[in-house]
Amino acid sequence: MKNLLMTGLALATLATFTAHAQDTSSGTQTSAGTWTGSGELGFASTTGNSRSQNVNAKLNLAQETDQWKNSFFADWLRSRGQVTVTNAQGQAVKQFDTTADRYDFGASAGYKLDPRSYIVAAGRYEHDDFAAYRWQGTVSIGYGYMALKTDRTQLSFEIGPGYTEYQPATGTQTINGVTVPLKEPRQSQVVARGLVNYKYRITDNTSFDDTFLMESGTKNTYLQNDAGVAVSMTKKLSLKVGFQVRHNSDVLSGIRHTDTLTTTNIVYNL
Repeated sequence: MKNLLMTGLALATLATFTAHAQDTSSGTQTSAGTWTGSGELGFASTTGNSRSQNVNAKLNLAQETDQWKNSFFADWLRSRGQVTVTNAQGQAVKQFDTTADRYDFGASAGYKLDPRSYIVAAGRYEHDDFAAYRWQGTVSIGYGYMALKTDRTQLSFEIGPGYTEYQPATGTQTINGVTVPLKEPRQSQVVARGLVNYKYRITDNTSFDDTFLMESGTKNTYLQNDAGVAVSMTKKLSLKVGFQVRHNSDVLSGIRHTDTLTTTNIVYNL
């Protein structure tokens, strides 16, 4: 089933670029039909009494024509830090180790029914070595509506059914007073997917954006919210502060439900 999810996501990604090719070849591509977006990069390092390294990168692309509303995203996060572990002799020692390692990507293809309404097919895949779930993959189809679109403000909604498959991370359980690892088998569920996308230009060089995603089923509800404020330094470069929250309602014992990430990145506008 994991291969099916990856195939569905690949088809969703292919559909966005196929739609672009069709508009171009038919001569109906509008001036807004080119791909636009941004790339982000952030890096932080500390030395001395404590050591840490953190790097994250993001890519967001969007395209809108008279007939299509498409998007693609990819994120990557990796952190290393000084942690305390117990060696074979039972002594507590410090070592420099990986503390975060995550990547995710996804795409959506929306076929417009009118200037505001559209049918959307979407897919995403996430792999995280340190979260509640080692990997998650979701494909869905639904209805989208552009509630507000002005020079300063955009607000859109998407809702529809989907299918999720995921691998829970290894947790712990206590047997006869001894804590031992617990690994559950791969899980799957039908979900209701909801997406809210909001963008607001505060001033000529300052903007705010917020994206909320929900994938809710009988076994687990996944929530993610990404908020950010970007300040333009030039036409192409911006400085952006972002805050991300990820939440899973059902996790194994010893694993937290919620993960957060704060970033300060340089943004290159494509």
